[in-house]
Amino acid sequence: MTIDYRELTVKIKQWGRELGFQHVGICDVDLRQHEAQLQRWLDAGYHGEMDWMARHGMMRAHPDELHPGTVRVISARMDYLPPEASFAQSLNKPESAYISRYSLGRDYHKLIRNRLKRLGQLIEQETGPFGYRPFVDSAPILERPLAEKAGLGWTGKHSLLLSKEAGSWFFLGELLIDLPLPVDEPEENQCGKCVACMTSCPTGAIVEEGIVDARRCISYLTIEFDGVIPEEFREAIGNRIYGCDDCQLVCPFNRFSSVTEEADYHCRDSLYQQSLTTLYQWTEAQFLKNTEGSAIRRIGHTQWLRNLTVAMGNAPYDSDIVKTLEQRRGESKLLDTHIDWALKKQHERCQSIEINVLPAKTQRLIRIVEKGLPRDA
Repeated sequence: MTIDYRELTVKIKQWGRELGFQHVGICDVDLRQHEAQLQRWLDAGYHGEMDWMARHGMMRAHPDELHPGTVRVISARMDYLPPEASFAQSLNKPESAYISRYSLGRDYHKLIRNRLKRLGQLIEQETGPFGYRPFVDSAPILERPLAEKAGLGWTGKHSLLLSKEAGSWFFLGELLIDLPLPVDEPEENQCGKCVACMTSCPTGAIVEEGIVDARRCISYLTIEFDGVIPEEFREAIGNRIYGCDDCQLVCPFNRFSSVTEEADYHCRDSLYQQSLTTLYQWTEAQFLKNTEGSAIRRIGHTQWLRNLTVAMGNAPYDSDIVKTLEQRRGESKLLDTHIDWALKKQHERCQSIEINVLPAKTQRLIRIVEKGLPRDA
């Protein structure tokens, strides 16, 4: 059977759109130019405790080792921005929980993988049996460099893929295939001199253009890291209890983002703009029920509470927050460490409130005494 690969490529992109992908591109598997930068990133320890990133080494730059016989990668983009994102409204309410917008709906991994599998089946119906395998964050693969080669966008200074027509509010998935399809041309980097993402990062995690130190990143600290959050980053976390979108929020190209067509990515009522104390009072059974089918579920109940504890420490003084925190004492050493810090912060704010309602002269005297200065200073 003779295959017209150019005609097949046109069909693949059409099928991709019909399956809910907004952009489908094709590239070869040569990622050698990214090996040195990947090794430097690992050597610097920027991967933190994500040991699996170092364990797989340079395999990430060799898709053909993941699926022998692979000669092309079909890279697909699916937009996820929910219509009710309300970024500012959530971030400006410190007593409410901010959850990264990609995780407020259904977990994207299974949904996209099933669509990619279906795309492979459609190709097979056209060509007969061939080798293919879908991936969605499920294997050591450099998905952003592949997507960049496939013409889906360019890597921004925050290290995320950017598209001039869609910004960065999208997921990526790959279908590794053994068919020598014609490849797409990469898109030119259009960030220019803009450094908004770098200067807006709450913890200074973007240490160089395109280089993120995960150990400082709020997304890493609240999702990938399951230990004691370093005290130097706790206040900067604010009310972000799962992930962080700040570097995307300030990006000029996100003005062009479209709302997702997938209802599964819309915000769940149980997670959307909920108060910190409401979420903190969930039992483990309630946590598992309310996060069923969500990416959030994988961090577990204790880490969920740890993140909420930090956010409650950052919230304005509230006697209900203090009471709620105290009720969790003794559940785990990890939690107690963060509870002690959060209660200290709440106590400091309470004292500040009490001082500020006093007459100005009295406030001044209190502050002088606190500084250890003589009263006639």
